Amino acid sequence: MGRGKIEIKRIENTTNRQVTFCKRRNGLLKKAYELSVLCDAEVALIVFSSRGRLYEYANNSVRATIDRYKKACTDSSNPGSVTEANTQFYQQEATKLRRQIREIQNLNRHILGEALSSLSFKELKNLETRLEKGIGRIRSKKNEMLLAEIEFMQKREIQLQNDNMYLRARIAENERAEQEQQQSDSMMQGSGQPVYESVPANSQPYDRNFLSVNLLEPNHQYSRQDDQTALQLV
Repeated sequence: MGRGKIEIKRIENTTNRQVTFCKRRNGLLKKAYELSVLCDAEVALIVFSSRGRLYEYANNSVRATIDRYKKACTDSSNPGSVTEANTQFYQQEATKLRRQIREIQNLNRHILGEALSSLSFKELKNLETRLEKGIGRIRSKKNEMLLAEIEFMQKREIQLQNDNMYLRARIAENERAEQEQQQSDSMMQGSGQPVYESVPANSQPYDRNFLSVNLLEPNHQYSRQDDQTALQLV
């Protein structure tokens, strides 16, 4: 729930008036500070309590701000002087920015090892220290990235090893099942149980009067007499 609106008028209760003064005074000082920092504004705040106590805030100086205020009020009657003051202010700001840009460009050249003849020994020493600190931070960041990459690759290696072990287990399980099936088929053949095999569709029908004869190659170990022996039917 939001705070309700109150009527803006003098608070009759002394205690409530003092509490409200303290809270709003602190809030006003805080807002003045935030305005001066965020907007780079020159702020001066002067507050007198009902008892005559002074509370003030200024990011520069209260007296200097008041003098500037008086000067601005005096120059406000002459529009030309205000324009001239604004032009002078912007020229100063432009000069300041150009100087900062030139300093940054020179610093970049010094970091690249250029235009070092204008530097003194102390400046060169400071530049060397700054470069060493920068290189140290760069190496630290590089090592951090390498360690992260190594950790990722190690995790990836463990994952691949687990997948490989799983596949090997599956292959071994399939081979074991095939061996068991083969052993089962062998046992069924040894027990005399018929083992049905598929007959090709183009095979000839079985003829009971057909007798297959296996032609044996002549064996040279048999003697000539054995070859001439007549077969006797019993």
